[in-house]
Amino acid sequence: MGDLFTEGYSYPEEVVNMDITRIPYPDSHFDLIICNHVLEHIPNDHQAIKELHRVLKPFGKAILQVPISNKFRETYENELVVNPKDREREFGQYDHVRIYGQDYSTRLKAGGFVVEKLNLASKYPKLGLNPAETLFIGTKP
Repeated sequence: MGDLFTEGYSYPEEVVNMDITRIPYPDSHFDLIICNHVLEHIPNDHQAIKELHRVLKPFGKAILQVPISNKFRETYENELVVNPKDREREFGQYDHVRIYGQDYSTRLKAGGFVVEKLNLASKYPKLGLNPAETLFIGTKP
C-alpha cells in the first residue's frame, strides 16, 4: 500500500511513502493495483497513469477510480488555478487539479491500458453501490 505522506498525519508501517509519478517498484511488479480517487490530485496524471501501467504485470488489472462529470465531454484542467479556494470553486475540492470528463477512458488508453467499464450496482443491490459510479478497469496487454 502506498501514499504520499503528508505532514501531521501518521501512517501504518506497511504504507510506503511514494510519489505516484515515480513509483519505487520495478517494471511488471504487481498483479493488481487499486488506485481509488487519487489521479484527480496529481498535476501530471499522464505520468502517473504511465507509471501505474509500468509497474503492472502483463495481463494484470488496475482499478482506476476518479470522480467523473457526466456533463463534461472532455476533462477540465487549468494549471493556473493553484489557490485552494480557487481550486475548490473550479474543481469541487481544494486539493483537486481537474474534473475528469467522458474522455477518461481515452486518457487511460493513452497510458497503455486496455479499458473496461463496469457497473456492478444492479448486480449487487444489497451492497449499497452507487449506480452512477462506473468502475474503470485497466488491463496491461
